[in-house]
Amino acid sequence: RPRCNESFSNEFEIFRSFTVANSPQAKKRARQNEKNRKHNASLRSMARTYVKKIQSKIEAGNYEEAQAAFQQAQPILDSMVNKGIFAKNKVARSKSRLSAKIK
Repeated sequence: RPRCNESFSNEFEIFRSFTVANSPQAKKRARQNEKNRKHNASLRSMARTYVKKIQSKIEAGNYEEAQAAFQQAQPILDSMVNKGIFAKNKVARSKSRLSAKIK
């Protein structure tokens, strides 16, 4: 098995599309799991982008803009907790650290 290189990544994606389910309900569950995995990945990426925007504004020294971006990102991060994308304490920790950097 190769280390984390491109060929392994391609093999892994091929494996993801292949399912070993036999019964109709197991096949349906496999389809649903794949659909939910892609949707959750999209939500995770969106949340991380909000955090990156805040961090870039902090590094640039734009604390007012960072505060505005933080206010915009807070409800989105909280909704990710409600949807089960991130753990409650992880979001609380990241919000706390970001707000400490802004102030």
